[in-house]
Amino acid sequence: MKLCYMDGRFVSEDEARLPVSDLLIQRGIGVFETISTHRRRPLMLTPHLERLLMGAKRSYILPPFDINEMRDIVRDGINRLSADLPDAQGELLVKAYISGGDVFDRAKGFTKPRFFVTYDCLDLPPSEFYENGIRLEPVDDRRDDPATKTVDYRKAYALSPQDEHAEILYCPGGEITESGHSSFFLVMNGGLITAPLPLVLKGTTRQAVIDLARGAGITVEERCHLLSELPQADEAFITGSVKKILPVSRIGTQIIGDGRPGPVTRFLSKLYLEHIEEWLE
Repeated sequence: MKLCYMDGRFVSEDEARLPVSDLLIQRGIGVFETISTHRRRPLMLTPHLERLLMGAKRSYILPPFDINEMRDIVRDGINRLSADLPDAQGELLVKAYISGGDVFDRAKGFTKPRFFVTYDCLDLPPSEFYENGIRLEPVDDRRDDPATKTVDYRKAYALSPQDEHAEILYCPGGEITESGHSSFFLVMNGGLITAPLPLVLKGTTRQAVIDLARGAGITVEERCHLLSELPQADEAFITGSVKKILPVSRIGTQIIGDGRPGPVTRFLSKLYLEHIEEWLE
């Protein structure tokens, strides 16, 4: 069963309707967030909604609700869907959107946006991805606005490798920034390297990993690492709300380290799960 909040009420996915006049459909104007649950409670809900509102502001969209109202809507939907599902069904995936709506005012921006939320069961990556790592395919490109999580994922899909184990890695001019759907980290000499803001999206899991690593005495260098540095890399991984910490074993034709998830990746994955309840809301 899938659930959707739209136009002030909760409906089934089949009943949800977005007018063709909405600029999300006509011009691809909109921002969104993907929020997963743990023990049926939203993970990092406030940072996600703060980033949603920031993205709306950068896109000249006037949000129809404040963050407290959005929190209540997200939690309400989770409770409604959870009540209809057995505990064995697992966790939930929540996607919150602010569309461009129907009106553009040159002085005020998009003044009639729509806020809608979809709720579904969470489909986690296969366990073999964590056991063996995945492949990233470098592309000489970047997202149009790295600081904003817009609905425009055209490049990520158009450039995506056919291999289901792979994801694109944005490398404009040979500088590694982020992957198509995730933040990227390189491990060299026991420390982490990750591209700085605002050249990449301010990932919620990215920030959690940075904080955990520094708290554990692991150095974190925020700079754009180079494709030419990959032969010297010990490990690599990507992070995201659903993936959490996912090892990377190969980038293009370059095997990373020994081609297996390394000790720093495994340590941070364990540390993340040990702290996950601190980020529940």
